[in-house]
Amino acid sequence: MTQTKTRKHPKGLISAALANMGERFGFYIMMAILTLFISAKFGFSAKVTGYIYSAFYAATYLFAVLGGIIADKTKNYKGTIVTGILLMAIGYIMIGYPTPTPVHNMVLSLLLSCGGLFIIALGNGLFKGNLQAIVGQMYDDPRYSDNRDAGFQIFYMFINIGAVFAPFIAVGVRNWWLLHNGFDYNATLPELSHEFLEKGTSMLRIDELQTLANSVSGTVVTDLTAFVNEYLSVFSQGFHYAFMAAIVMMFVSLIIFIVNKSKFPDPGKTIQTAGGTEMTVEEVKMSAAEVKQRIYALFAVFGVVIFFWFSFHQNGYSLTYFARDYVNLDIIKLDLGFTTIQGAEIFQTLNPFFVVSLTPLVMWFFAWRKNKGKEISTPMKIAIGMGIAALAYVYLTVISLNLPSTAAIKTGTNFELLTPWVMVGLYFILTVAELFISPLGLSFVSKVAPPHLQGLMQGLWLAATAVGNSILFIGGILYESVPLHICWLVFVAAAGIAMVIMLSMVNWLTRITGEGKYAKVKEA
Repeated sequence: MTQTKTRKHPKGLISAALANMGERFGFYIMMAILTLFISAKFGFSAKVTGYIYSAFYAATYLFAVLGGIIADKTKNYKGTIVTGILLMAIGYIMIGYPTPTPVHNMVLSLLLSCGGLFIIALGNGLFKGNLQAIVGQMYDDPRYSDNRDAGFQIFYMFINIGAVFAPFIAVGVRNWWLLHNGFDYNATLPELSHEFLEKGTSMLRIDELQTLANSVSGTVVTDLTAFVNEYLSVFSQGFHYAFMAAIVMMFVSLIIFIVNKSKFPDPGKTIQTAGGTEMTVEEVKMSAAEVKQRIYALFAVFGVVIFFWFSFHQNGYSLTYFARDYVNLDIIKLDLGFTTIQGAEIFQTLNPFFVVSLTPLVMWFFAWRKNKGKEISTPMKIAIGMGIAALAYVYLTVISLNLPSTAAIKTGTNFELLTPWVMVGLYFILTVAELFISPLGLSFVSKVAPPHLQGLMQGLWLAATAVGNSILFIGGILYESVPLHICWLVFVAAAGIAMVIMLSMVNWLTRITGEGKYAKVKEA
């Protein structure tokens, strides 16, 4: 009896979170630097880079549908997860292998890089949704079912611990390689170097290039052609080596998962009923009408969260470019002797840092409301999160009102750079929104999904994320084409519309989940 009271969560929860933490560490190394790597290596604009970034990010989550189907059909969730980890390691090897920069054979180099990204996306699809299905299966046990939301919050918090340190590793490795070759880091030099290779001394910002070349090399550069070729080569090699760190973490994740394999249930094979008996999925009876209602509810939420992910995942794209172009990065330069920690990429560490630090507070708030008899239903939490996301972009819109457009700064318009605290405030608000949506969305899916479709529905939750990611490039088009405050207002509208739609469905969705007053009716 004592054990039932004190153990609120299944013993496999932390093991699953740690396995995912290693994978997320590698993934966030890549996401911190991917857009800037593509721009620096191939000389692509933010718009073209956005097409590749959006396609990869969308594929990463879209393949989760395939992963869910495979696991549901084969009933081999654990084997599917292991295969996913191994595929991701192969993909990181492909993009981590140093190839010449400036690129000599554009087609071959793009095929290698995009092929590696494709394999990473496929591996992630086999891994991510199925691990989430296993966590959901743990909370089908009636001993833990009341703590499902909290369990997914704990899971989400732990997997973000790796993401806290990933950007520092990525930036540190790249800048170490620059220092090793006698260069300092500068965020704008790769773009200027590619422009010089294209236009030569006729480029408009030739004086700026010369000044920066002298600064980062510590000497007067007399041959700009030789300088830009060498700088681009070293800069891109640093990124390649940073990707190598992700490979290590894939194998850490693999070891953790294999060692703890026995602690994990097998979704789709057995389910523990309220009476404590084990039943196969085929023995679990659910009316066709109930299955249909559950699927309708899930698809309604999937449709809404597309707007959130379209806005939120600008963090690795237009928001990274914003930090590069408008924030004073010299303020946050950290010199470690053997390397420096500096660059727009390090702001990527703010989101996982806030996930880890704020999750206990958010959990306390939800528990406090529950103890007061004023529990917030999972659908209402998601709706609130949408509203908070809209507020984040309202904040950025106000900040951007007096800033010049990106087109203006490329012609040499002077302005006062922003303090890094602007980005801290932005990511704080966005992370609070995320904590109301992402872990609770996972909990919602595991709670509502029909037993025989758990893997597929977790995959479709991620597919909704994929749809949002597939249109991320719109952020890059807006960033380069319209005044900044107009760009951010688009995301205010996207998150705001999502909030209104979600609020209109809260009562219906709460009835499906059986929470609040609907739980009491069910018990009666």
